[in-house]
Amino acid sequence: MTIRNRLTWLFVSIVAVLLLAVLAGVFILQSTYTKREFRQRLRERAQVTSYIYLEKDEMRASAFRDFEKKYLQALPNEILQVYDAGGRVRFVAEDERVRLSDALLARIVLNKEVYFTLSGRQAIGIFYHDNQGDFIIVAAAENVYGQRRLKSLAAIMSLTFVASLVGIYALGRAFAGKALAPIAALNDQVDRITAQDLHQRVDEGTLRTSERDDLTRLARTFNRLLARLEASFDGQRTFVRNASHELRTPLTSSIGELQVLLARERPAEAYREGAASVLGELQQLKELINNLLDMAQAEGNVPLTEEVRLDELLWEVREAVAPAQRSRVQVDLGDLSEMPADPAAYEVRGHRALLTRALGNLVDNALKYSPAGQRVRLSLRCRPGGGCLVRVADAGVGIAADDLAQVFQPFFRAASVRGVVGHGVGLPLAQRIAALHGGTLTLRSEVGRGTVAELAFD
Repeated sequence: MTIRNRLTWLFVSIVAVLLLAVLAGVFILQSTYTKREFRQRLRERAQVTSYIYLEKDEMRASAFRDFEKKYLQALPNEILQVYDAGGRVRFVAEDERVRLSDALLARIVLNKEVYFTLSGRQAIGIFYHDNQGDFIIVAAAENVYGQRRLKSLAAIMSLTFVASLVGIYALGRAFAGKALAPIAALNDQVDRITAQDLHQRVDEGTLRTSERDDLTRLARTFNRLLARLEASFDGQRTFVRNASHELRTPLTSSIGELQVLLARERPAEAYREGAASVLGELQQLKELINNLLDMAQAEGNVPLTEEVRLDELLWEVREAVAPAQRSRVQVDLGDLSEMPADPAAYEVRGHRALLTRALGNLVDNALKYSPAGQRVRLSLRCRPGGGCLVRVADAGVGIAADDLAQVFQPFFRAASVRGVVGHGVGLPLAQRIAALHGGTLTLRSEVGRGTVAELAFD
């Protein structure tokens, strides 16, 4: 069911319930009033009967009937009776249609006035004391005209209810269509945007809504979403283009080197040099592929189920460095006063292999872009407010301020380090792994004085 139909039927249902409740209330009030009015007329008939018959010294029944026809308006199927204290009918010949039980007569005497139903008629019985004795006057009749009025009112209300529902449905459908028109316009605009048209935006002016309207906010949210998707698609295209180039380069070099070696007979030394060159290219290719796979894994649904001790992790990262470079890495856990009393403060819940890869990339970059023999400082501290801070500091070439804002883009390489072998995916990978673990990676650098990478965990 469409939203328009759903809103229409919801609107009709609510109004129908309210209208039905109002009409039912009116009918009940009218029915109560009709019954009360008829009871009052019966009471008046009983009082007139007692006055004429008893106060006029037992007017003969035939005379009373003549008086009633001449001066009183008889009620439909009317029955008037007067009972004496012994329960005998004293006035009007005993009617076979009506005979009050002794229990009912006793209740009338006790309560002085009782309303009841008698053979399909509404009836009243009143107790009357006269100088001649105690009497019970009974008046009963059918409320034919009242029932007709109620039936007529019920018919009118039924027709009104049905006609109102039809009108309400038409108005509700028109109202829902008008209310949803901006959404339909928004849907049409969004439906025209494809992966090739992510530069397009929803025109907020066509919605004709106020600044605080929910539809305007929805349109702005769509535009922000499209902006993020456009940036993501552009980044993905750039990533694929750069990745293809980086993957093609070592393969092309390796194939060219092998073709040169196979073109003619060469000395064994030449073959060894060519094989070493191809091996170097393939190792670079392997490193690039591993980084790309880790980057893809860092963007996926990685289970963070391991309790990783960061102090242990620092030593593992140092041990993973090539033996020739290992002595350049200095692990610093601070003095005893800086260490936490509880070693569990160093624990981070996450993925050990990815955290090792992130720290390893930071250490490799620090070693790669620092002069030979220059030490790299790998330190760990617990912050006063909670959490840990891992810092990798070097005294290398540094990064220019203009390049510092772009180093986390995959395959970007600063101009000052393009002569060094690398692919530009180490820092982006480290940043994504940090974000996956709820941490942040920040860089501070100064050209000619080195770089400090800080990996903070909450």
